[in-house]
Amino acid sequence: MTPGITPEPPATTPEPGIALENVAGEQIHLVTSGPPDGPPLLLSGGLGGAWFDWRPSVDLLAGTYRVFNFDRPGLGLSPPAAGAPSLRREVAILTGLAERAGAPVIVVAHSMAGFHAEAFARLRSELVRGLVLVDPSCERDPRARVRLASVLDPAAKAFGAALGFTRLSKIVGPAGRRLVLRCTSDRGEPVPAETVRSVYGRGTVLGTFLSEELAYREVAEDLDRLRERRPFPPVPLVVLTALGDHPGQSEADRRKWSEGHRRLAEMSPYGRQVVLPDTRHMVQLDRPDAVADAVEAVLGGPGAAQETS
Repeated sequence: MTPGITPEPPATTPEPGIALENVAGEQIHLVTSGPPDGPPLLLSGGLGGAWFDWRPSVDLLAGTYRVFNFDRPGLGLSPPAAGAPSLRREVAILTGLAERAGAPVIVVAHSMAGFHAEAFARLRSELVRGLVLVDPSCERDPRARVRLASVLDPAAKAFGAALGFTRLSKIVGPAGRRLVLRCTSDRGEPVPAETVRSVYGRGTVLGTFLSEELAYREVAEDLDRLRERRPFPPVPLVVLTALGDHPGQSEADRRKWSEGHRRLAEMSPYGRQVVLPDTRHMVQLDRPDAVADAVEAVLGGPGAAQETS
């Protein structure tokens, strides 16, 4: 707890069937669905994401797969993390969830969580059946000129706690969510407004968002160094590339983004890139069919993943 700040009360649980679980030393909000004997599937959200971002995709997947949909520490309904964001921590969480789910697992990761999923595959390949990277973050030059995330993490969390204590988070958080979603999705929220407010009105979420933003380049750099030491395993891999976020963006910028994803797909001999020209960044909201098709391709094995179009 931050000295001098009264902690905000825990967020209420807005729907049944969810629980907090201890995973790798962190309290993780976990939602499970689908048949108990279905192929295990882990869903990991990106910066500022919540479990309900995956709901349209889960609606298509839960009939076949055992879906483990979780909020990373400090996001959604998960309590704040014990320490600063790091690649090591996220790999440990994915490892714990995979072992609990019944490895090997398929990991579906959105945006910045693509860093975590790739590192997990490189470090714990025996637990991985395949990966789907949903419009993942990619950096040509991932160097962090100054590594201050661990130093600034307490301040970021204190700032979030202060917003929660003063109730400003209940204004700033939901407004920020609306602004981001207008820029990244053509679809409205997949849950009622009160659920969105109960999550994004938490000072913890705002503090975590800031902390992860501060650590972004450090995590990218750590992954780049890991690539030099540990090869990517020969598992099925599908990379979904969304190019519809900014219609006014230059063709050169769109091409660079697509080329970065092509390089990611080429990490595996069974990798494949699927380009979605008119889809925005929140692919799991706007094109759940594309996510479901990619998961099905990975489940089908190397040949099926390469044939995805």
